[in-house]
Amino acid sequence: MKNQKSKSVQEWLPIQKILENGIIQLKDTTYIKIIKIKPINFNLKSELEKEAILNSYKLFLKTCNFNFQILIQSNKEDLSKHIQAVNQNLIQEDKNIQEISKQYIQYIQNLNHDKKSSSKNFYIILKYKNENREIIEFEEYAIEDLNDKYFKIKDCLSRCGNIVTNLNNQREILIILFSFFNTRIYFNQI
Repeated sequence: MKNQKSKSVQEWLPIQKILENGIIQLKDTTYIKIIKIKPINFNLKSELEKEAILNSYKLFLKTCNFNFQILIQSNKEDLSKHIQAVNQNLIQEDKNIQEISKQYIQYIQNLNHDKKSSSKNFYIILKYKNENREIIEFEEYAIEDLNDKYFKIKDCLSRCGNIVTNLNNQREILIILFSFFNTRIYFNQI
């Protein structure tokens, strides 16, 4: 046990490289595409709208005849910028507005402390694994397959009212990967 060499982070992570189009190539020739979803607020919809959304979602599940993962990432809300903006406006206001603003700040601080306010990011993760194709044509085929799946998901989820974002550059992907692997550090900086 003592002679066992520790792996470096680069050896441990399964990521080979991030392509310019945002697709992640893993060391085992698997390709990953991450899609960000901004969901609608279902509770604010009428009964008729809810039924239409559910029917669109059923169609999404039937249409997507491939495997995918849904990842929900919770982020603790940082209200300090909002509170700072309210405090800056306090200087210019009269006494009544100052008092109401102070009560408002106290209220949101208590609410955040009691309920631990958070926002959520929603992602769909698509995967393509080499099925005995030649390496030369494989990367192009994998990218085409992942992009086809993305457009199918975008079409179906957009019908439900969701906003579907193609994360297609290296910087966006690096930020997301950093947040996945460094949750404590990332959440404390937000």
